[in-house]
Amino acid sequence: PAAAPSRYHAGPWQVFRAVGKRAWHDGQKNVRRSSIFLRHSSHAIAPSSSGVLQETQAVGKIISRNHCHFMCECATLYYPGKCMYTPLEIHSPLTMRRVAAAPRRLISNGVKWEHSFMSNPFRSLRQQIFPSYLGVDIGTTSIKMVEVKQGKQLPQITNYGFLESSGHLVRANKVLQTSSLKIFEKEVTELLGLIVSRMKPEGRVAVASLPSFTAFMTVLDLPDMKGGELEKAMQFQARQYVPLPISEMQIDWLNVGEYKDDKGFGHQKVLLIAVPDEQIRKYQAIFKAAGLQLRVLEIESLSLARSAVGNDATPTIIIDIGSRSTNIAFVDKGQLTFNAQSDFASASLTQALSSALNINPIRAEELKRERGITAVGPTAELSTIMLPFLDVIIGEVKKAQYNYRVQFPTAPAVARAVLSGGGANLPGIEKYFQDQLKLPVSKAAPFFKFEYPSEVEPLVGELNPLFSVALGLTLKEFQ
Repeated sequence: PAAAPSRYHAGPWQVFRAVGKRAWHDGQKNVRRSSIFLRHSSHAIAPSSSGVLQETQAVGKIISRNHCHFMCECATLYYPGKCMYTPLEIHSPLTMRRVAAAPRRLISNGVKWEHSFMSNPFRSLRQQIFPSYLGVDIGTTSIKMVEVKQGKQLPQITNYGFLESSGHLVRANKVLQTSSLKIFEKEVTELLGLIVSRMKPEGRVAVASLPSFTAFMTVLDLPDMKGGELEKAMQFQARQYVPLPISEMQIDWLNVGEYKDDKGFGHQKVLLIAVPDEQIRKYQAIFKAAGLQLRVLEIESLSLARSAVGNDATPTIIIDIGSRSTNIAFVDKGQLTFNAQSDFASASLTQALSSALNINPIRAEELKRERGITAVGPTAELSTIMLPFLDVIIGEVKKAQYNYRVQFPTAPAVARAVLSGGGANLPGIEKYFQDQLKLPVSKAAPFFKFEYPSEVEPLVGELNPLFSVALGLTLKEFQ
């Protein structure tokens, strides 16, 4: 597309562009057909023996230069009718080659939407160029931000910030975003700018999460197909399942299971993920206005799977209880396989206390966090008021479990549950969920995958579930 180069802005980086229809040798020897050729701001081509790649454009940034060895963090290859993101390594000022597979598509407005758990071949180089990354989790009523850089052995947490709005306790519509896909850009921009000004991070490169309720996700059952056939099938299937026109959505998918039917035919389970273009543009505008360079957008369930489960193969259900939304993610062998969402969340308990006790919602929130459902004696009434609303959330989890078993009848049973989000800090919630779900239940503990100052240790128990998404976002950058 002619407008593609404008998505990248020259500043401290040198921007290169390569467009063409013929291989350009310019005295180079042993040119391989898999190479892409670069001439500073001129012509290039990605030859293909299949003839599929007739013409391409490559847009990217040179981020390292060592004599005749160039390395490029990323480039976008625009094919006729689609685009693909791939890391590129430049071995001379004139040639570069693909070095690794990567996510299949790029968000249309220039921000990568990544879902792969692929290890990063440029890890050491990127840590030199970007000394730190900001993981940003914008929830319904709060913003969590964490700054991470490479430590001696593990990624190191150097800074964090948590900003929560209490206005939603008094007025129901005073939130940052809602499950109806409405995000209040002005308020979010102001709060994001405020948290940046207070944190004063070293870097400005941000990786951010998209709430699961902003994406449309469903599991499809398809016959075994190869890559090209599957891509065509997914484009066709998406038109039947996605509620908006395909031209207004960004679509991606994950292969989440395989099985054979009674007749011996192979099938595959595919998780379809679709995000509205409008939502992506809003996030871009917010981060730009806050002075941050938005590098990657990722569905929050993928970040949760990375931080709360990682490479553990145990079938796990992650229950992320936020203020206005509860996200329920099923993870098997470290990979997201199924996702559900409910509007019953932590704020429901606060409103129940406020109404039943006829007290200010802000005071109700304080009582909830202080006493939880472990209160005894004169304050035992608090548990009596809140438990029915916790039971509703547990009912949503059980409903998601049933739907998961229907979609994946041969999958191993869920063996444990992990609680995350602010609601996971409710005193007594772990034991209550364990009794009701008949599963081992624990709080998410992503901090053990990072180095952090000893001064933070007393707070880690409370911070762990709060920063599960934000830390999961940054963790990807160091894998």
